[in-house]
Amino acid sequence: MRYLLIFATLIFATSCHDWKNIEKDLQEKFIMAEDNSVIEIPEGYYKFTSSLSLEGKNNVTIKGAGKDKTYLSFAGQTEGAEGIRANNCTKITIEGLTIWDAKGDAIKTQEVNGLTFRNVRTEWTRGPHESNGSYGFYPVNCDNVLIEGCEAIGASDAGIYVGQSRHVIVRNNLAFQNVAGIEIENTLYADVYDNEATQNTGGILVFDMPGLVQTNGGYIRVYNNNVHDNNLRNFAPEGNIVAEVPPGTGVLVLGTNHVEIFDNKIHFNRTIGTGVVCYLTVKEFTDSLFNPYPSAIQIYNNEYKRSFGLPSMQNKMGQLILWKSAFNVPSIIYDGYIDPSLAVNGKLPADRAICARNNKNASFVMVDAANGFKNLNRDASAYNCELPKLETVVLP
Repeated sequence: MRYLLIFATLIFATSCHDWKNIEKDLQEKFIMAEDNSVIEIPEGYYKFTSSLSLEGKNNVTIKGAGKDKTYLSFAGQTEGAEGIRANNCTKITIEGLTIWDAKGDAIKTQEVNGLTFRNVRTEWTRGPHESNGSYGFYPVNCDNVLIEGCEAIGASDAGIYVGQSRHVIVRNNLAFQNVAGIEIENTLYADVYDNEATQNTGGILVFDMPGLVQTNGGYIRVYNNNVHDNNLRNFAPEGNIVAEVPPGTGVLVLGTNHVEIFDNKIHFNRTIGTGVVCYLTVKEFTDSLFNPYPSAIQIYNNEYKRSFGLPSMQNKMGQLILWKSAFNVPSIIYDGYIDPSLAVNGKLPADRAICARNNKNASFVMVDAANGFKNLNRDASAYNCELPKLETVVLP
């Protein structure tokens, strides 16, 4: 019904457009954009067969009339892998538009310093499907990133993804019906707050992965988010790391250090409320520089709710939780791996501990993955600790 109303609203404007001339004109504006300029895209529905690209631009704004007024459709795309792409730029703003059905990623940016996505929607209109593009928002190796007031729908990997970047704020967004709603990967200094992540496979993921240029991330705060009902089947293509995320995952930390998760509502995610997992629990790796062990993780002042029912059996992690917990699925799961380079008498030092405290309606389990899941421990008292607070991310 939503799409019928949108098309009815736009039918007059779209009937008057010369698609090829509009596409050519906008591509030329992107290519020829001068520094300190604004590319305005009026209200309407526009079709494209190739990507729109910015290269080496400074202080350029791409501005639509609003995400419910300006629609860029790439359903017929035959050239390029992205809807919009920006490389090697400074101070790029994209706002007030919707990108539909990109062949690959909806918006990809690389090596951009000063990046803003504001009031933008990315969507694959056929709904969840493994052939959808991987990412809605996809900044990689960027600095000073702000993503606010946006919507990401239907990505086969992550709706909002930030990878190998530094100084990031993700706030006031909606991530809906993606495999991962919001994913922060190998990124340093990020604040993720006041977002809603719902009906994804996993709501919010904080991952470190091997084999990347920026080897490890951290110093991530995830707070004041509404992470609920993330029980969608996992439709990621086989082989992707997010294919390992079980349906019913609220917040998952994988192989990352220095993370705070606090003041969130984490409701009705049937398999994992919050998980802290070593990369070795999921996969092996060969990157000698990569540290797979999570440490200095704080989980506090969150509210948990869960409906009666079994966890997902779609992948190994869900099957393991079902096998070990059945209907007694804990709110917070820690796999128990300890970084041997930090261990003191078999424990993490106090300043690198895994801490879980003051969470409402929260149960806990340490599953002892390092020893074949032999010694499950549901006593959370050993994890009732506190670490120094991480600093707020401030963008220029």
